[in-house]
Amino acid sequence: MDDKIFDNIHDVDLKETMETSYIDYAMSVIASRALPDVRDGLKPVQRRVLFSMIELNNGPDKPHRKCARIVGDTMGKYHPHGDSSIYGALVNMAQEWNTRYPLVDGHGNFGSEDGDGAAAMRYTEARLSKISMTMFGINYKDEKFTTGKDIDMDGVDFMPNFDETEKEPTVLPARYPNLLVNGTTGIAVGMATNIPPHNLREIIGAVNKIIDNQVEEDRETEIDELLDIVKGPDFPTGGVILGKTGIEEAYRTGRAKIRVRAVSEIEPMDNGKNRIVVTELPYMVNKARLIENIAKLVKDKKIDGITDLRDESSREGIRVCIELRRDVNPNIILNQLYKHTQLQDTFGVIMLALVNNQPKILNLKQMLVHYLDHQKDVVTRRTKYELNKAEERAHILEGLLIALDNIDEVIQIIRSSADVNSAKATLMERFGLSDAQAQAIVDMRLRALTGLERDKIQKEYDDLQILIGKLKAILGDEKILLGVIKTEITEIADKYGDDRRTSIGFDEFDISMEDMIPVTNTVVTFTKLGYIKRMNEDNFKAQHRGGKGIKGMETIDEDYVTEMLMMSSHDYLLFFTNKGRVYRIKAYEIPESSRTSRGIAIVNILQLQPDEKITAMIPIEDYHEDKYLFMATADGFVKKTKITEYDNIRKNGLTAITLRDDDTLIEVKLTDGDEDVIMVTKYGQAIRFSETEVRATGRATMGVIGMNLSADDVIIGMQLISQGESLMTVSENGLGKCTLMTEFNTIHRGGKGVKCYKITEKTGNLIGAKAVEKDDEVMLINTAGTIIRIEVAGTTLLSRITSGVKLIDLKENTKLISIAKVRKSDTILAEEVEELNEGSTTEE
Repeated sequence: MDDKIFDNIHDVDLKETMETSYIDYAMSVIASRALPDVRDGLKPVQRRVLFSMIELNNGPDKPHRKCARIVGDTMGKYHPHGDSSIYGALVNMAQEWNTRYPLVDGHGNFGSEDGDGAAAMRYTEARLSKISMTMFGINYKDEKFTTGKDIDMDGVDFMPNFDETEKEPTVLPARYPNLLVNGTTGIAVGMATNIPPHNLREIIGAVNKIIDNQVEEDRETEIDELLDIVKGPDFPTGGVILGKTGIEEAYRTGRAKIRVRAVSEIEPMDNGKNRIVVTELPYMVNKARLIENIAKLVKDKKIDGITDLRDESSREGIRVCIELRRDVNPNIILNQLYKHTQLQDTFGVIMLALVNNQPKILNLKQMLVHYLDHQKDVVTRRTKYELNKAEERAHILEGLLIALDNIDEVIQIIRSSADVNSAKATLMERFGLSDAQAQAIVDMRLRALTGLERDKIQKEYDDLQILIGKLKAILGDEKILLGVIKTEITEIADKYGDDRRTSIGFDEFDISMEDMIPVTNTVVTFTKLGYIKRMNEDNFKAQHRGGKGIKGMETIDEDYVTEMLMMSSHDYLLFFTNKGRVYRIKAYEIPESSRTSRGIAIVNILQLQPDEKITAMIPIEDYHEDKYLFMATADGFVKKTKITEYDNIRKNGLTAITLRDDDTLIEVKLTDGDEDVIMVTKYGQAIRFSETEVRATGRATMGVIGMNLSADDVIIGMQLISQGESLMTVSENGLGKCTLMTEFNTIHRGGKGVKCYKITEKTGNLIGAKAVEKDDEVMLINTAGTIIRIEVAGTTLLSRITSGVKLIDLKENTKLISIAKVRKSDTILAEEVEELNEGSTTEE
C-alpha cells in the first residue's frame, strides 16, 4: 500500500471537533438566520428578498413580477440557501393574516388562514408594498415615489455578498420600528424569539414620546409613560387580549404569556335556537384545524349541545357558525369551547433580538431606544452625504458664476489655449479656481451665457446655501436631528396608520388575592427564637416618657422580640440571614396575630437552610434602578449593591453578601447612592462617612471596611443621616438620649470614629441607635417582652459624651434589647391622641 495515502490523515479529538463545529453552527443560526436585528426588525433572508426587489425596481408603482424571478435573484446574488426558504419568507411578508403591515404586495394564491400553502413561485407574482418603501427611506408623495433613498445616501453600511461579487446592506434604514410593528417569530439554537405585532400609530406615538421628553425636558422616558401609549399587541386577525397583566409583564421584562380570545357573539335564530358566530380568531390559529377540533369534541361527547357547524367565511371576513340545541345554555357551550379549543389561545412573548450581533431579551423601552439610536445614525449619515453633495455642487456653481462675471476673458483664454488641459490650468491660475471648477467651465454650454441661465445658476446657488445651513444645523444640534426623525415617522403614521384591530378585554384572572387585601399600615415583629407575626398598628397606644408600657408577647423559653418594623401590608419584606442570604415575602403573607400571641415560626414561611437565622430585615415598597442596599456587619464591614440585583429572589433565597467567619449582618438600608452613613458600636463609638466612598459591587461580594473596631467591640447600629436630625442612642439599662447629627463630622471610612455615649455601670452597653426627628416615636422592647411607645420630643437632647436619661422602668433581671422607630401618621386613632395628651399609662 502506498504510504502517501496516510500523509493526509491527522489524529483529532472527536469531542473537541464536535464542540467547535456545533458552536460555529449555532452562532451562524443565531446571528445570520433565525433572529431579527433590533434596528430594522428583519432576518437576513427577509432583508435580502426586499433588497433584491428594490434592485429589480419592483416597487408599488411598477407591475408585479414573477416570484420565481425574485427568488432567483435573491438566491443567486445574496442568499445561497435554497429557494424554499426564500419563497417562504416572501410569502409570509405578503400574507395579511400573518403580517400586520405586509411588506410585499402579492398577486395570486398566497395561501389562506385555513393553512393552505401558496401556489408555486412560477405562478405567483409580487411587488413591494407602499409601506415597505419606507424601509429603504423612500418617500411616497402625490402618488409617486421620490428618487432619494436613504439606502443610496450612505445611510447604512454595506458588506460583500457570499462570493464577493455584489454588495448587500447589513441593515435597512427602516423609517418606522418594524420589529415591533410587524413582530417576528424565530427558533435559533438554544433560544427563540416571538415578538407580537403592534399598531403603527401607537408604536410611533411611543417613539415620539421618547423624543419629546428628550427635546423638551431633557430627561429619559419612564416605561410607565410608554404603557399609556402602547395599549398592547395588535394582531392582524383581531381577537381580544384578556387583561393587561401579561401585556405589562412583557413590556417590562421582555417575557410573558398573553391570553388571546376569539371574537364571538351569541345570536338567536328564528326557530328558537341559538348559534355562536365567530368573526375573529386568535393570532396564528388555523381556522380549518379549529373547526375539525370542534367537530371531534362533539363526536367524542366532550361538548354536548352543538347541532351544526359551518364555515361561512368569505372575502369579507371570517364567519364560523356553531348552531346549538334549544335546551342548552349558549354561554356554557362557549366557555367549553374556550377551554378545549383554540378559540382561546396563549401567545408566549419572547422579545429577543440581535443588538450589535448579540442576542438580547429587551423590554419595550429598550427596543424603542435602540430603534431611535439607529434612526439618529441613519439621518446623521444621510445628512452628511447630502451636505457633501450640496457643498460640491455649490463649489461648482461658484466657479460658474466667476466665469459668467468674466465671460469675455474666459472665452479668450479657452480660444487661445492649445488644448483642454492648458485651458484649465490657465483658468485655475487666473481666477484661483479648483480643478473641478475649471472642468465645469470648459464643459459649460453656450446657452449658459444667456441672462436667464445666469439667473437660474444664481438662484440654485442661493438655494444651496440655505440648504447647507439647514443641514449643518441638523448635524450641530441633536434636538433638531430628533425633530427631523419625528417629522418623518409622524408622516408615516399619518399615511399608513390605522385603527386597532385587537381589543383589550377583561380577564377574571387579573383579580388576584393581593387585590382583595386592603393596603393598611401594619407592625411586623420578629423574635430571638425565630417567631414572626403581623399586627395592626392601632394595637399600640402612645405614652409619655417613663411609662410602664403595655404587655406584648408572653415570654416563652426566654424568647423575646428582636425586630419591630412599621410598613404597608403590600410592601416587600427582605430577610437577611447570618449566612449572607436574602429571602423575600409580602407583609400580608405573614399571618396576623394578637399582640400577646407568639406568632408563627419563620421556618414555616421561608425555606431557610440548616443553622440559618434571620439577622436583618428591611421593608421595600418597590424596586428602582437608582436605589441601593447599603449593608453593615458586626465586624465593621460595609457593602453597597443596586437594589435591582435583588429583584428576582427565589423561594429558596439568594446570596446577598459574602461574610467572613463569625461575622453577621446587623443592618441594611435603602439609599440613593449619595447618603452620609453613621455607624455606632456597643462601647459608644460612632463614625460618620459618605456613602460615595463605598463603590457599588455585586450581590456575592464582601464589601470594604467601614469602621475600625477596638477589641471585643461590635457594630450595633447603622443609620443614614437623612433619616433624622438627631441620633437617638439607647443603652441596655433603659437610659437614652438624642444627639444632633451636626455634632458628628464627616470623615473617611475605616477610622475608629468619636465618642457618642458615655458608658457606665449604670447605663450598660448600647443596644441600639436610630436617626430620628422630633415628630417621630420609638418603640422599646425588653427581654420580658414589654413594649413601650414614646415620643422623641420627650427625650432629652444632649451632647455626644453624655449618658442620657431614663426612658423605661425596668424590672429586676430585665434589660432593653431592641429599639424601633415609628413615624406618626394619620392612622393613629383619635382616642390614642387623646390618651397621649392625658398621659395615659394603660397596662394590660
